[in-house]
Parts: sequence; C-alpha cells; structure tokens
Amino acid sequence: MNKQQRFRLPIILAILLVTLLGGGHFASSSFGQATKTQGNISLFEKAKHPNAKYIASYSNYPTSQIAFEGFPDSIQKKYGKDNFRYNGHGAFIINNNQTDLDANVSSAPYAQNTVDSLGRASVANALVNKTSRQYRNREQTNNGATNWAPPGYQQRSNLRGTYKYAYNRGHLLGYAIVGNISGFDASESNQQNIVTETSWANQAGSKDNTGQNYYEGLVRQAQDQNRTVRYRVTPVYEGNNQVPTGIQLEAKSSDMALQFNVYVPNVQGNIIINYANGATTLRK
Repeated sequence: MNKQQRFRLPIILAILLVTLLGGGHFASSSFGQATKTQGNISLFEKAKHPNAKYIASYSNYPTSQIAFEGFPDSIQKKYGKDNFRYNGHGAFIINNNQTDLDANVSSAPYAQNTVDSLGRASVANALVNKTSRQYRNREQTNNGATNWAPPGYQQRSNLRGTYKYAYNRGHLLGYAIVGNISGFDASESNQQNIVTETSWANQAGSKDNTGQNYYEGLVRQAQDQNRTVRYRVTPVYEGNNQVPTGIQLEAKSSDMALQFNVYVPNVQGNIIINYANGATTLRK
C-alpha cells in the first residue's frame, strides 16, 4: 500500500461509518443496548421482518394509529377537539398539561375511590406526600397476588412483542404512591381501585414510552422530594363497556413543580380489544 492509499483509507472508513449511522436516531432498549430506530420500528427487526406495518404493531409503544383506538371521537369530544395532542410516545396531553387540582389545602394525606352507577371503578382522588409513600413490596405488607379479577379480564398470554400478556389488574391509585396511608386498601382485590388494563398501559414507564407507570413515577419522585401532590385518576368508559377505553391522570404539587394532565389509551400493539367485554383478537 503506497502513501496515497494509506491517506485515503481512514477517509473511506469515516464515510462508511457516517453512512451506516445516518438517517435515524439511537434509542436505548430495555437492556440498555443502543438500537437504531425509524419512528418506533427497530431497523434490526425491520431487517428480519421487511413488513414495517407488522413490526410497528409489536414495537415498544403503540403507533399513533393504535393509540387513537383508545381515544375515539366520542372521548375526544369529551375533552374538546382542540384541547388535546398526541405526545408521540403512546399518550395524549390534555388541556396543555394543565389541571384544576389544588394541593394547597389543609388536609392530612388521603386516598379515596368511587364507583359509578354501574358499579364500575370510577374517579380516584388522593392527596399524598412522602409519608404516603410505600417502599416495601406487596408481600411484606400482605397485599400480594389475588385470584379476583376485574370485569372484562379475559386474559391472553404468550403474545408476540414486548408485552406477553394482554392484561394486568390495573390500579387507579398506585400501591407505591398511597400504600402507606392508614385505612386504604392498596391490595389488588380492592374492586373500587382495580380495572382491566393492558400490560402496556399499566407498565410502560419511560420518557419515550409513556404508560401509566411513567406518570406515576413523576408523582413518586415528587413525594421523595418532600412535595405534597394532589392526584386524580379517572378511568374513561364508553357507554356500558366493562373495560375502560383509557385512563386520565392528573397531578399538581403545592409548589407547582409538578403538573400534568394526560390520557393513557388502554391499548396494546399486539391485540385489538372489545371494550364491551374485554375479549381480544390478535393484531395481524
């Protein structure tokens, strides 16, 4: 190899590297590995399955099309057509993230559940601070697993993609947030606090995968920082359906450091839900 060839080699390698890395952005997978993505479709998965639409259905968070399955026109009208926007990661921002909650009240921490006229779990309210926070696991507080299941809980397992189960017993007021409030039933058998919720809607907990757990994490963080937070969770049903179409979560801290108003659609990329009774079909 002559001097001119040795000079050109690093330049050629650099051009190849830029070409390989260009045209997308990097996102950490659940194992911390950097995977190049286009939207929410892994290029490594796309190489294995050229049908991008197929892959989008099973990716980490729902596509916007799937998210809107859990935010139909009838519910959009409830919030106002110009009063929401999709956040790009599974959830919808309501009223520009503003809520009418007030945490500047003279009250001890509390957690309250309600049911609607059909007996379904309905609006849940709480005022929480660090003393409300539960750091022990459910087994340590005798709030472990239960055989009871909420209405519409037609479980399906061994699904393709990240979320192998269709449903979780979805809590409205989370155990770690209110589990240390005396007299509150934080178990998974509290029928006023549990709804049938997809694994994605319940578990997704990162900034680029915003299920209920992500927003609960913001509340827990505020509690850990000795902030007082007013918190409200509302399952949203269509008609007499047994399964909520989505969950609205609102929070505001007394110092205004935390505030959000969001709607998490009760959807999942690998299934299509019949909200009337919880039956599911596999998404093709």
